[in-house]
Amino acid sequence: MPETQTTGWGLIAGNGRFPFLVLEGARSQGIDMAVIALKEEASEQLASLAKRLHWVSLGELSKAIELMHQEGVTRAVMAGQVKHNKIFSSIRPDWKLAKLLFSLKRKNTDALIGAVARVLEDEGIHLVDSTHFLKPLLPEPGVLTKRAPDDRETADIEYGLGVARLIAAMDIGQTVVISDRACVAVEAMEGTDETIARAARIAGDKPLVVVKVSKPRQDMRFDVPVIGLPTIEHMKSARATALALDAGRTLLFDRAKLIEQADAAGIAIQAVSPASVMEPKGVAEGMDKE
Repeated sequence: MPETQTTGWGLIAGNGRFPFLVLEGARSQGIDMAVIALKEEASEQLASLAKRLHWVSLGELSKAIELMHQEGVTRAVMAGQVKHNKIFSSIRPDWKLAKLLFSLKRKNTDALIGAVARVLEDEGIHLVDSTHFLKPLLPEPGVLTKRAPDDRETADIEYGLGVARLIAAMDIGQTVVISDRACVAVEAMEGTDETIARAARIAGDKPLVVVKVSKPRQDMRFDVPVIGLPTIEHMKSARATALALDAGRTLLFDRAKLIEQADAAGIAIQAVSPASVMEPKGVAEGMDKE
């Protein structure tokens, strides 16, 4: 199917600004998307942008598929967060989703959404990279702010990248907060901003560095690392002075304003190669690595 085709597009919308940005990006290319909005997550303001809007609950997989067929959807984008705890605690699955959940060997979010993606493919609905319409928001490698990380921050970034990549490879979280080459906080299900806030409570007045990475096999169809304006605000409150993120695999919402606010706060932001550091320096010193 040619990429220039403007018909047959659908959006499965969760919470936050991500769905709005996808709709705006698609509209700029002359694409009018049918929207399947998740009642528990998506904003009611989507109605002001989407002419074809349908609301479904998290567990209503059959209904979502039926609606997409009715709308002629053959390619879909998933955009917007669905809180991890809601997926496995608040969900009321229909028969199709219940059958899928029962078949999962691993009971985590990636496994579930990956299985949903396979069901959609079987139904003739191809799930597309969720950054398809948002390429300008994916940074290239390099320093994004006026100030580059200083020597202290660079050392913490190098250490943090190694820790974060190991954690991400284990599918635990993708953000770590570092101070003086020590890991203060590791993200689990609470999200980046809560991890930063927790690190601030633990570290007291010590300066912090935040590192957010992609998973080794990040599925960009439904699981994209995101940094937004609230993250910068949390960093300011936490006395975090630098942020490192994966180039080409992290979305920067409100990119220009985000960098402007980081500059105003003296926060350095650096985009690094996703394959830059695989093990934290010093972690295995003195250990037999046979």
